[in-house]
Amino acid sequence: MADTIVKAAVKDALDDKNVSADFYDALDSEVQDLLADAAQRAQDNDRKTVQARDL
Repeated sequence: MADTIVKAAVKDALDDKNVSADFYDALDSEVQDLLADAAQRAQDNDRKTVQARDL
């Protein structure tokens, strides 16, 4: 699986919390699914541009 998320940014966003290694893989998978759904919605609406409303 490609790394879509930036681990350092996730760690910074979670401030002083510890982050387990498997969290990054699960988050990356969720983001991949979200992106695929948004791309499909744009395509279904005859657009090549994915917009915020596709989320």
